[in-house]
Amino acid sequence: MDARIKAVIPAAGLGTRFLPATKAMPKEMLPVVDKPAIQYVVEEAVSAGIDDILVIVGRNKNALANHFDRVLELEHTLEQKGDHKKLSHVTAASALADIFFVRQGDPKGLGHAVLRSRKHVGDETFAVMLGDDLIDARDPLLSRMVEVSQTRSATVVALMEVDPSQIHLYGCADVEATDEDDVVTIKALVEKPSADDAPSNLAIIGRYVLKPEIFDILEQTPPGKGGEIQLTDALATLADDEQIAGPVLGVIFRGRRYDTGDRLDYLKSSLQLALDRDDLGPELAAWIRDIAPTL
Repeated sequence: MDARIKAVIPAAGLGTRFLPATKAMPKEMLPVVDKPAIQYVVEEAVSAGIDDILVIVGRNKNALANHFDRVLELEHTLEQKGDHKKLSHVTAASALADIFFVRQGDPKGLGHAVLRSRKHVGDETFAVMLGDDLIDARDPLLSRMVEVSQTRSATVVALMEVDPSQIHLYGCADVEATDEDDVVTIKALVEKPSADDAPSNLAIIGRYVLKPEIFDILEQTPPGKGGEIQLTDALATLADDEQIAGPVLGVIFRGRRYDTGDRLDYLKSSLQLALDRDDLGPELAAWIRDIAPTL
């Protein structure tokens, strides 16, 4: 792992699908079992060897910075009570990595949010991790993407097969096979196509390993769908011309992914992760079996 690689987590969205819960709380702080969603993403970056993380925030997102900061009064209270288990959970978040914050300013889309990381990232390859996509810690993805990026000097996008009826919810990739089963060459990218127009059922999920040339492309990318600067459009430009920064490759992820950006999927994600835990799973499974006949 290249020690210089940094991670960028865009977290400036308003979270309107979760109102009124997100009126005063960032959607990234909504708990998935007993940790906020963003902590899972930070832990994933750390597991991939990344310890320098920039979070792109909007207004009213101070809770994100507070979560990863020390809370000395709380730590002291838990220490005095001898509750070392809870104390370890509290201190773990602040010890994960070096975490920095910058405001996006104008909400001009994901591409614009990534562009705001330019000064922090510098002239190096970096990872972008979206907080709505949680990747199961048992199924490493980001470390594989970094490996592919470094060995092939490429921009790398995470892809996952979805039902064709759902492809309109995602960016979609037109691909060619390579000599590796989980790696494809991306020939073109389309943002949220209809099922009839989609070149494949390979959807872009929220993990990217980007070369610094993406910044110049984003500077020149006009607003796309929704009037926002789309990262997918900038990646499509790179895919169309390998002379700019080498190939754009996709790593096909076949592991467990949890979508926390939709209310129903958020609930499913929390249930699934809780069922997988030794301390919660057995009792939760028994309760689900008990109520199942009444549903």
